[in-house]
Amino acid sequence: MLLPALLLGACVTPAPPPPPPAVMPAPPPVAPLAQTPLTHVSPQDEAAPLLAYHQSLRRMQQGELLKELSGLSLQQSTPKLSLQIGMILMLTRGSGDLARAQAQFDSVATSTEQAAQSLKPLAQLLSSHCAEARRLSEHNEKLSAQLKENQRKTEQLNDMLEGLKAIERNLPVRPPPQSSAQGGR
Repeated sequence: MLLPALLLGACVTPAPPPPPPAVMPAPPPVAPLAQTPLTHVSPQDEAAPLLAYHQSLRRMQQGELLKELSGLSLQQSTPKLSLQIGMILMLTRGSGDLARAQAQFDSVATSTEQAAQSLKPLAQLLSSHCAEARRLSEHNEKLSAQLKENQRKTEQLNDMLEGLKAIERNLPVRPPPQSSAQGGR
């Protein structure tokens, strides 16, 4: 039964080979674009000096940061200046400084001034960074409070345990129980 099936299978004509892949004609050459002078500064050009400024701030000590902040506070407010002040406030980490920094960034992100338009993406990024840092800081404070509470409870339980051990040491020693086999004699 198997032999006739194999013989019939050998009579089948093989499938034709797949057609050769189609040759795609080369794309027409693209004419180079005419060089036109840019009339506006790209956002990257606006952000690069601010990013370099932020790197220089990160190398400063706390006193230097505060001195820089007081110097900037005397200048007339611009979107760029608001970002610089916010960057300093992010690094000083005083009470409420992250919230103040985020407010500076949000003011640039929502500004309708023409000077703020190219700085909006950077301001939004820094604002979201501040929001995340604030969330993490609040979470850290919450965990610290829980840790202190757990340490206090652990101390209470240890004191109770030591008290129970002291009571146990002061109890009179019981005589060993006599087995019923010895008592029956």
